[in-house]
Amino acid sequence: MLKVENLNVAYGSIHALHDISLTVNDGEVVSLIGANGAGKTTTLHTITGLKGAMSGTIEYDGTDLRKIEPSHIIKLGMAHVPEGRHVFTRMSVQENLEMGSFIMNDKAEIKKNMDMVYEYFPRLKERKKQLAGTLSGGEQQMLAMGRALMSNPKIVLMDEPSMGLSPLLVKEIFHIIKTLHDNGITVLLVEQNAKMALAVSDRAYVLETGTISMSGKASDLLRDDKVKKAYLGA
Repeated sequence: MLKVENLNVAYGSIHALHDISLTVNDGEVVSLIGANGAGKTTTLHTITGLKGAMSGTIEYDGTDLRKIEPSHIIKLGMAHVPEGRHVFTRMSVQENLEMGSFIMNDKAEIKKNMDMVYEYFPRLKERKKQLAGTLSGGEQQMLAMGRALMSNPKIVLMDEPSMGLSPLLVKEIFHIIKTLHDNGITVLLVEQNAKMALAVSDRAYVLETGTISMSGKASDLLRDDKVKKAYLGA
């Protein structure tokens, strides 16, 4: 589904990503884990066209994403849940969700997607008329995820969904990610909480200072001594 090969990205004279290569197959949850500043968010931003690449290829369902305008990528079936949620704070929950369906014209399909999102996130349904800026951090994260699902994506890129949340809400967010996986939605997950990320993933990549240092089955990485020492607190 998604194939990134030999991706190089720079911010001025700073070489942020060095020959990054990764794949995400249909129906998988794939995690990209690493320390803060390793280049995880840059990787997602480059895939979705928010950051230009120096070299390398980004192919999604046979389409070269480097030749596609960022605003058109969502029409190909890719949705991005950004770090920090970035909900429209002065709009209601329902209006935020409606913004996620801006590429769609079928009102019946939009309603169907809205019902699906409210099924995933009952708390959002309870607060659908509430301004998004008055929601808790966890509720805003749910809203950002729900907004992404409104476009009927084939793949969702999630950037640090657990950041700043209480342990209880972290468990709830990862339960939702697992539910999405069980329902066949493909996910590329960027996450500092390596233990939780690996627990819900099929495969994973470890990113260190802009370079992929390890990759493999998530279950194998959970047992790897280097990963345990560096990311799992062992």
